[in-house]
Amino acid sequence: MRLKDYDNDDGKRVWLSDDELTRLIEQAETPHQRLAFLLAGRVGLRRSEIIEVCPQDLVDGPTGNHIRVWESYAKRDKYREPPVPKEVVTIAETLAYQQDDDEPLLDVAGSTIYRWVRRAADALEDETGDEGLEYLDVHDLRRTWGTYLLEQGVIPSVVMDWGGWEDWETFRQHYLGEFSPEAIRRERGKVEFLEHDDGGSDVVHPGTIPANGSERTAD
Repeated sequence: MRLKDYDNDDGKRVWLSDDELTRLIEQAETPHQRLAFLLAGRVGLRRSEIIEVCPQDLVDGPTGNHIRVWESYAKRDKYREPPVPKEVVTIAETLAYQQDDDEPLLDVAGSTIYRWVRRAADALEDETGDEGLEYLDVHDLRRTWGTYLLEQGVIPSVVMDWGGWEDWETFRQHYLGEFSPEAIRRERGKVEFLEHDDGGSDVVHPGTIPANGSERTAD
């Protein structure tokens, strides 16, 4: 997990590692909750978009499974088609079995999605003891998704298209300039003294004789 202060607000931005995100998703108590977590953390949907997804929005085409997203479903504007993992399709098909194609899969308010995420974060904090989870919000799952795509080599213009970001400068500042816990771990591995045991060499204090018998002392 990585935390960073907001510029002008209380709380902190959160980036989960891929393992932490997986463990959070596993905290879901129902298929509805699991779908919500996946739509945020594996598809990059905003809270307001998650509650608008209908069965008819999931499509399969030449480029694989995608979801049709409008920033405003009522106005049908700012359209995009982010890709979705197979599990999202499977859960959606199961939940849609006895409902119309144009009915939302998650018939709840956005505040309910927030409470689901917070409850899952609290449960995971109880398991791991990581107090950073107290800052986790729904948007942090989308933040984790966008940063992960960039680090996997997806070109920025495609990430912007999938995530519905239109302003390059905002995207550059909040995503291109950030990094995930995996990136920190990878870069840390390049620093030799952080990763390798020095063989248990003795600490030599100023004015003392080193363990190898040298009689030199500190000047």
